[in-house]
Amino acid sequence: MSRTTFEQLLDAGAHFGHLKRKWNPAMAPYIFMERNGIHIIDLHKTVVKIDEAAEAMKALAHHGKKILFVATKKQAKDVVAEKAKLIGMPYITERWAGGMLTNFPTIRKAVKKMSQIDKMSTDGTFDNISKREKLQITRQREKLEKNLGSIADMVRLPAAIFVVDVMKEHIAVAEAQRLAIPVFGIVDTNSDPTGVEYLIPANDDSTKTVEIVLEAIVQAYKEGLGERKTEKIDDKDEDEKQADQKDRKIRIVHRSGRRNNQREENNNQREADKKEKSSEEEG
Repeated sequence: MSRTTFEQLLDAGAHFGHLKRKWNPAMAPYIFMERNGIHIIDLHKTVVKIDEAAEAMKALAHHGKKILFVATKKQAKDVVAEKAKLIGMPYITERWAGGMLTNFPTIRKAVKKMSQIDKMSTDGTFDNISKREKLQITRQREKLEKNLGSIADMVRLPAAIFVVDVMKEHIAVAEAQRLAIPVFGIVDTNSDPTGVEYLIPANDDSTKTVEIVLEAIVQAYKEGLGERKTEKIDDKDEDEKQADQKDRKIRIVHRSGRRNNQREENNNQREADKKEKSSEEEG
């Protein structure tokens, strides 16, 4: 069963593309028709592509991989932030800092700077600096929090990125391509789908469309996490069974060893009794 229906996408206006004169020819396979100078996206193909992307996302979750969600356009940023938080994934909704992926160590230093400032506010350092310096540091902390606070827990490069509007977020897509990081993306008729491994043709200016697509992606990720958790429990149970079997074998060996020792002691005692009896008879 499809995770998203044709009717849901139609009601959300996911089929509305851009003006014909703004189209990207590479999106031709996903365009159904033209109406009043506007391209109409083939939603049947959109449904299929959402399912493909969701299955890939589920597989990543099953292996415990991190996904970075990216959407800095006004229509999508709030939805993306909400959905990413539901599954505890990092996200960028304010501004894509150049080198976010390709210069990741520097970005991590900036994130650590926030922790250092927080420490300064609690260890008494702020009490020994001027009000002006304190204000400058506080503003720096607020700026870092706004731009990088949502990726504070991302200690290594993500396994994939999910982008809303690959044209607007072309720098993020280019960096991911350079590092061979798979890209999931909502792609409109004016965008270049090149380099997007899991493209979802849809209206990226519609908040409702973005919400429907992300709902399918997030649910798939949750399913993957659930399977991962179940698999861990099964592995734990199997380990416990193996441990019990090992203990049982050890106990059997110990009992067998004790029986052998007891037999040997009995045999030795009988031999000793025989010798003692022989000595008495000779005497």
